[in-house]
Parts: sequence; C-alpha cells; structure tokens
Amino acid sequence: MIQSIHPEAESEFEAAADYYNVREEGLGDDFSEEVFATIDRIIKFPNSWPRSSYRTRRCLCNRFPYSVIYRNTDTHLTIYAVAHQKRKPG
Repeated sequence: MIQSIHPEAESEFEAAADYYNVREEGLGDDFSEEVFATIDRIIKFPNSWPRSSYRTRRCLCNRFPYSVIYRNTDTHLTIYAVAHQKRKPG
C-alpha cells in the first residue's frame, strides 16, 4: 500500500511539533512519536476508525488532542490532516 501525506497536513504536523517544543523541550518529539504511532495503527487497521466524512476517516492520537484524518483505498492511503480536536478547520 502506498502512503502519502498532503502538504498542508505536513505543515500542520510540523507547526504543532514546533509549538510543543517551544512549550517544553522534547515535548514536540513526543508529539511526533505519537502521531507516527497513530499513523502506524491506521496502516495496520485502516478501516477500524469512524468516518469523518463520506471519503475520510479519523483516528485519535492517544496522548495529545489531535486527530489524523485520512482516506484509504485499495492501493493508497493518504493523510489529509493532523488536526487539533478543539479547533475548527481553516
């Protein structure tokens, strides 16, 4: 299965990691590890999480208030957002 991340999702992810590192040294690294662990769960069980829309699903991170929004097809998994759960999109 091919995996890709949308450029805006990558920017969201990097901004959040930077924010956490400013708040506390190393916390951004912990955040990054948690997001990667969430993506690993998605890769292993892509249809296990609830739909976020008609075409996408949402998997919650365990330690941080973020969700990974993704779309899964037979051949491709695309990450569309690494989104804070309390913020509205846009």
